[in-house]
Amino acid sequence: MTDFFLRFANHPALFVVIPLLAAAVWWRWRYKRAHVYRYSLTGTLVLRGATSTHPYKKILFFIRLIMLALLALLIARPQLVDPRSKIDVRGIDIMLVLDASGSMGNQDYADDARSRFDVAKEEATRFIEKRTHDALGLVLFGNEAISRCPLTMDKKSLLQMTREINLGDVDREGTLLATAMVTAVNRLKLSQAKSKVMILLTDGEPSEGDLDPAAAIAIAKQYGIKVYAIGIGSEEDQVFVHPLFGMVRKPRVNKELLETIAKETGGQCFMARNAQDMRAVYDTIDRLEKSEQEMPLFSRYYDLFVPFACIVLALMVIELALSTFVWFGL
Repeated sequence: MTDFFLRFANHPALFVVIPLLAAAVWWRWRYKRAHVYRYSLTGTLVLRGATSTHPYKKILFFIRLIMLALLALLIARPQLVDPRSKIDVRGIDIMLVLDASGSMGNQDYADDARSRFDVAKEEATRFIEKRTHDALGLVLFGNEAISRCPLTMDKKSLLQMTREINLGDVDREGTLLATAMVTAVNRLKLSQAKSKVMILLTDGEPSEGDLDPAAAIAIAKQYGIKVYAIGIGSEEDQVFVHPLFGMVRKPRVNKELLETIAKETGGQCFMARNAQDMRAVYDTIDRLEKSEQEMPLFSRYYDLFVPFACIVLALMVIELALSTFVWFGL
């Protein structure tokens, strides 16, 4: 819908007040007649030219009519629209698909106390803050996949949800990667955006009981969804010393699968071995996914109640002054 320089916020009211005002004016001209009083001296005053022929009554009538019209327009709430509020924006629908399996609790470096999940959550939050004009959503997956937040432009709520997620919000004993992809596709499939993107982050490979990754890839391609796959950790076998269980093998990232997912859907695959890599990956995706289009992101409206009310008050004072001190008598 195009915004004009002047608009009425309560425009349906115009369909009521304008016909009523028109009907009142028509009745006034069609049926209203001036009252006539006969006095003995009337004829003498007319003969001497003591009566006025000035059409002041019509002038006063039009002043009152203008006041009524302005009051009628006030009911419809007139507003000025700032034409500069139409700006260039880059609108893309993006689903963040975040691995929340138990292995995401691992720490990769001794000098960084944060877990992989903490790093992923922090960089996802930073990415959301940067995508001012995009609709984003969030899917968490472990041994199940849940849509934590559907596509939304409400960045404040999405940021709060992202900051509050923790390991354990979903069953940690598994990595249903393909199932998570299908869950994200379900959120993106009805999108009308020209570009639909899924950012898939995981540190492992699909576990038993997951869907066939080929099926998830086919569904994503069917709906034109581009997948950026991020592997956090290493594609090689590694071990770490657990305080309770001793030497424990870290999960290996299935880089080959992530590369296949990205290539088949038109995206890219990245490996993030630490927090710096993770930030660089998100920054790269942010630069790659830009589609300029002009749209009214927001509009500034300025209510005209006070100016209209001041005009009505001024006309009321003028009409009262003219009828009392200038055009009075016969």
